[in-house]
Amino acid sequence: MAKSKRGKSKAKIEAEYRKKIGTARNIIISVVAMSLAVFIIMIIAALLNEGVSTFISNLLSMNLFYFSIALLIVFISNIMRYPKWELYMKKLGVKLSRAKNIALYLSMYSMEITPGRWGRAVVSYTINRLTGKKFAVTFPAVVADIFTDFLGFIVVTLAAAFLIGEYFWLSVGIAVLLMLPFIFFYFEVPFAFIKKRFGRMKRMREFFENATLYFKSNRKISYSDYIYSMALTIPSMAVNGVALYFVILAFGVNISPSLMPEVIFIFSSSLLLGMITGIPAALGVTDAALLGYLILFFGGSGLTFGVATLITIFFRIANWWFVEGFGFAALAYTSKYWKFGAVMPKKA
Repeated sequence: MAKSKRGKSKAKIEAEYRKKIGTARNIIISVVAMSLAVFIIMIIAALLNEGVSTFISNLLSMNLFYFSIALLIVFISNIMRYPKWELYMKKLGVKLSRAKNIALYLSMYSMEITPGRWGRAVVSYTINRLTGKKFAVTFPAVVADIFTDFLGFIVVTLAAAFLIGEYFWLSVGIAVLLMLPFIFFYFEVPFAFIKKRFGRMKRMREFFENATLYFKSNRKISYSDYIYSMALTIPSMAVNGVALYFVILAFGVNISPSLMPEVIFIFSSSLLLGMITGIPAALGVTDAALLGYLILFFGGSGLTFGVATLITIFFRIANWWFVEGFGFAALAYTSKYWKFGAVMPKKA
């Protein structure tokens, strides 16, 4: 039976490939089902609050042109951050064509539904199958991408909170909680301490080898690289918040552009609240925060509970499930590299 360089049979590798595809598909289906359940609960609450006819009337009055603009803005926002991914790949010595790099980058968004977005690590597996680079060598790029995205959310949230003069210190507290896990990815002291105590355990040997390789690779991404990344990420996150403005307009709530800081704050702070929970796709928490903030800030502008519910649902579709959709399309394309014989492994 044909063997790979690592000693695995073709049949075993193909079985692993089918299992990984099946797992990814099942996770996405499960989270979509839970998201639909959250939407249904919100719709029921709106129906009880305003009645069926009013809710349907508000839904049918939706301006699809404005919603289309929101979708376009969300896509542009994500593409704006691609150059930082290309930089990470260059720093880590991963040489791929731009087309493959873009496909890999977009495939990460298929895992936005995972807790803390750590499912983006799937891209390191794909790179391993493409180039032979070890998982630990390229995982720092995934960490840096998540870290700068989260930091971008924080900066935009704090700036918006400062401009509107509310919730600044609450936002600071949420930001601190969100950043805590990165201590273990950017500071070697905790790792060195654990290694000193448990480094001789055979069961932990592989973990320490990979962690050592990770930190060695992580040092290749410099402070200037992070500054460059943030220069891309902060405007991207702010632009993403503008998508919420157009979803609001899509449902006939004509708020002034001067209220854009409030809109961006609602967008970014709602997502931050969801992120710290670790719940897949921030289900329920972000939805509730969006709904609550919309009524709190714009209830006086004629925004009813039913309309706020529709805005929340359609913004989540645009900002989350639309992204998940093109991400999974890219993952479906790049997963062809997982198959046996699809790549020519090189040394890490």
